Amino acid sequence: MTYHPFEISGADRPGRFVCLCDHAANTVPPFVAGGDLGLPPEDMNRHIAFDIGAAGVTRALAERLTGPAVLSNFSRLVIDPNRGEDDPTLVMRLYDGTIIPANKTVSTQDREHRLSTMYRPYHDAVAQVTAAQPDPVIVSVHSFTPQLRGRPARPWHVGVLYAEDRRMADPLLNRLRAEDDLCVGDNQPYSGHLTGDTMDKHALRHGRPHVLIEIRNDLISNEADQMAWADRLAPILTDTLAASGL
Repeated sequence: MTYHPFEISGADRPGRFVCLCDHAANTVPPFVAGGDLGLPPEDMNRHIAFDIGAAGVTRALAERLTGPAVLSNFSRLVIDPNRGEDDPTLVMRLYDGTIIPANKTVSTQDREHRLSTMYRPYHDAVAQVTAAQPDPVIVSVHSFTPQLRGRPARPWHVGVLYAEDRRMADPLLNRLRAEDDLCVGDNQPYSGHLTGDTMDKHALRHGRPHVLIEIRNDLISNEADQMAWADRLAPILTDTLAASGL
């Protein structure tokens, strides 16, 4: 079977929104450590390997927004597409208390091979899809674990991440806060300031409106919940874009 490092869904949809999923899969290609990072299945199915539920939300959300979606097809533990090429966490050796055996002694050659076969093709696909859309608005979908090992529980249902461009983030935060049943994180559970990440590469450097949405993964662990969140977020994002005047 031919390996593809990314998936494009709805490339011919005409809408402005382009949905991205950096951590869509827990795939380890056969040419990386023989297809096995040395972790048991339970770890490869944890949040450390991919963003649980995010792929389903991304595909459904793009469809509802009549725009395309681009999703990765490699585990973030193989190489993290939401990092700059010179970021020290590009290839993680330890994540949330778990040592990744196949990454303990990754050579410069191994790192370059992962960049050239997965990371760069994914970003090339994102660049091509966004460039093909008229005046694109980028929405990146992620999920987060309710609690890291040894850390306090995270109270947020959904978070909005951003750097210096807050044109979409501020109205989206306002719109989500109007939902009575949601605890909304403002640049939580992570900060959106990360030089060289996906939003930096494809949005900030081009002046494109954008926002990154984090959904707590226990809320999107099955298909029904993923569809429900896509149904909920699509009109919210449409309202947000209208409110932004972009």
